[in-house]
Amino acid sequence: MEIRVLRDKSVILTFLRKNKEIQFYLIGDLDDFFWPQTIWYCLTDKKNILSIALLYAGMEIPTLLLFYEGNPKYPMKLLKQIRQKLPARMFAHLSPGLIDIFGRQNIIHDYGLHFKMVLRKRPEEINDPNIRRLSEADLTSILDLYSVACQDNWFNEQILKTGKYFGYFIGKKLAGISGIHVYSKEFKVSALGNIATHPDYRGQHIAFKLTSVLCNDLIRDVELIGLNVKSDNEYAIKCYSRIGFETTGKYEEFLIRNS
Repeated sequence: MEIRVLRDKSVILTFLRKNKEIQFYLIGDLDDFFWPQTIWYCLTDKKNILSIALLYAGMEIPTLLLFYEGNPKYPMKLLKQIRQKLPARMFAHLSPGLIDIFGRQNIIHDYGLHFKMVLRKRPEEINDPNIRRLSEADLTSILDLYSVACQDNWFNEQILKTGKYFGYFIGKKLAGISGIHVYSKEFKVSALGNIATHPDYRGQHIAFKLTSVLCNDLIRDVELIGLNVKSDNEYAIKCYSRIGFETTGKYEEFLIRNS
């Protein structure tokens, strides 16, 4: 077995599609929007890829992603082999148990268990005049909303150029938003993110309406829509389930030191 750094999208995609309902984020990161900031490590027996880990360097603190189903033998071996190549400090999104390779004493912050969910049916059609597509012209309102509703979310304003963000307006005030973290027409995949409702307007099913509209819009371009949600966020899980999402996997999120 050997460790390689892959730069062949077709080879990576073939492996990821074997478990696409847990690998949708990584498939989306093959898109040209994210690709230049990615490093793809693989464990191979020279004939077959046995495990793939992605290091995404498009943020101030890099993020390591490694998800698997079944036997953890190869993912654990991969992490052990590449550990010395990884940053001294990073976010880690890992299938349960893999954090032990780094040692739990190296956890700076534990963000808890998260579920992966995938859309399995077409959402309800929503017609609400308060909903409209957002653009870069709405950036100030978007940042104001996130500052009070979702302070720790990851948001890259450049992704507004996709046109895959929708807002709910009460008068001129942005009361809710739904958007994406990953979107690729080429690879037919999207991962939802940055979904938030202003605290003053919660309980009015705004997130349900916005996310339904967003998913119906995405279905025109992609075949797989997924999202990550914290396992104890019962309200969000109930909302997504009502829209048509089903849980397909779980993973853990950490901020760690690699010492």
